[in-house]
Amino acid sequence: MERYVALLGSINVGGNRLLMADLRHALEREEFEDVETVVASGNVLFRHEERPSQGLADKFAYVLRDRFDIDSFAAVRTRDELAAAIDGNPFHGVGEDNLVHTLFLERQPSAQQFADLIDTYAGRGPEKLAPGTCALHVDYVTGVGTSKLTGAFIERKLGSRATARNMRSLKRILAKMDGATMDAETMDQAD
Repeated sequence: MERYVALLGSINVGGNRLLMADLRHALEREEFEDVETVVASGNVLFRHEERPSQGLADKFAYVLRDRFDIDSFAAVRTRDELAAAIDGNPFHGVGEDNLVHTLFLERQPSAQQFADLIDTYAGRGPEKLAPGTCALHVDYVTGVGTSKLTGAFIERKLGSRATARNMRSLKRILAKMDGATMDAETMDQAD
């Protein structure tokens, strides 16, 4: 069985409170196997019969809506797709891991939508942006909390919902998918 990660959007923010134990139980009832959460809420590792990531994303959205009345989405990636998202981020290894993010998108925007986003945001802040495959790569440079580059702005310009993870979290998720364990200090830094 293939190992996947589901990166859930808008979980435990904005009123979408969900206990990870409840989510694990609901997923196991829907034929997801070896279900575990990692880093913080909204990152679910699991095994499933091999199928397209979009089909699994739709199944996650169904479980969230049907069992918990939460309208959200999941960016589902295989281990190799997650590694490619890390390696494909042009700011990885250049900026600080806690400030360099990949925003996983529900659908692939057009090249024009990416260009419009980058052009519209130009000059508004120090952030650096680069398009990816069903992703937007961002170096927040001085911090996410003070940035004018909000998730709502990005979603509106790209016409797609998004869920962001920083490099620390993505590396930890990938290590967990690879079966590696991390020491307590590294885990604390990743959160």
